[in-house]
Amino acid sequence: MPPASTGASTLAVDASAQPSPARPDTAPAPAAERLEPGRPGYRRMSFALFAAGVATFALLYSTQALLPAVSAAFGATAGQASWTVSAATGALALCVLPLSALSERFGRRQMMTASLAVAVGVGLLIPFAPSIGWLIALRAVQGAALAGLPASAMAYLAEEVRPKALVAAIGLFVAGNSIGGMSGRILTGWVAQLWGWRAALGAVGLLAVVCAVVFHFMIPRARNFTPGSLNPKALARTVAGHLSDPLLVRLYAIGALFMTVFGAVYTVIGYRLVEEPFSLPQGIVGSIFLVYLVGTASSAAAGRLVARLGRRGALYLAVSTTAAGLLLSLSGELAAVLLGLVLITAGFFAGHAVASSSVSRTATTGRAQASALYQSAYYLGSSVGGTLGAVAFHAGGWAATVSLGLLAVLGVVSITLYGTRVARARRRTPVPATR
Repeated sequence: MPPASTGASTLAVDASAQPSPARPDTAPAPAAERLEPGRPGYRRMSFALFAAGVATFALLYSTQALLPAVSAAFGATAGQASWTVSAATGALALCVLPLSALSERFGRRQMMTASLAVAVGVGLLIPFAPSIGWLIALRAVQGAALAGLPASAMAYLAEEVRPKALVAAIGLFVAGNSIGGMSGRILTGWVAQLWGWRAALGAVGLLAVVCAVVFHFMIPRARNFTPGSLNPKALARTVAGHLSDPLLVRLYAIGALFMTVFGAVYTVIGYRLVEEPFSLPQGIVGSIFLVYLVGTASSAAAGRLVARLGRRGALYLAVSTTAAGLLLSLSGELAAVLLGLVLITAGFFAGHAVASSSVSRTATTGRAQASALYQSAYYLGSSVGGTLGAVAFHAGGWAATVSLGLLAVLGVVSITLYGTRVARARRRTPVPATR
């Protein structure tokens, strides 16, 4: 997501990295043909992808706020119930790369539309799952279907939006993610309190149906997409090229670590809040996810943050905010815990927006695969974080979950510091004189 007009002279972690040596997947398009604020189609595109983002996160994390109720219904432990979230995010992580390859052949718009349709269809079946095993299996299928959307959306934006407007456009898509995550959890919390968790999952399915219809009729036709082949060897070369780019690898690791924190915190927080000393009802626990509005604001403001601090500066601020929130959440006071969640959410969404935009900027070729690899790492982090966070909570309470989050935060800091040193060393290296 990063543009030249942000005012930043460096990318997220390494200013001097070169584009990944991968197969080109788009034909260069004149800047005048691309969308930007004020031009026809930009508002429709933004609204359509915002709706897609809402549907994606509402469906992907639909069971997260319901985990205590799911545990009670099936007699499952927190670790077992957490697989209703981890199975979906893990399947997405595994399928995002092959589905992004299909988008190279059939188009970003077509892939996003098909992914939403299948995921919504499965979402309408999930409320009827007869056992925890069936629920986990259906959630895995749903996650696999959703895999076609995130990377295709990032590639679509990189191809259709002018570079100077790219951070803002991707920030709006990420903001849609946060709205979807928030509205889905709040909706499920209150519906579950009134009519049970199955009705809550059905309500999320209906919300996703509305978003899918809006997306289908609002998304503009792609104007800068050039179909590619489904050559497995070409795909392997593209992936190998991205994985050999040190900057991209660091960005993938940063996305995974940020999401490890977020997955651990929001998978476990419901269990903590229904227990002593808080003992909150399910509806109130679902409403806690209103703090996602902070993530909406921080992701949408990522462009301005980068313009002021640079990409690495924005990452340092995001990770510091996340760490402060983790430490504050250790308090036994509900107000302090809520403030901690606000800081964690703001830091996570800002860091994710900066890292994912840097992937789109760095990979000038093979963009769909570059975005797919980032999404794979990102959702793998969610899956690992959710499962390990639940296991840690079962073993050592909230403090153990926070410790896991702080370890991930330390990893982000270490990677960013390393990138900073690399960039400074390259700037100090004299350029050989040419004759």
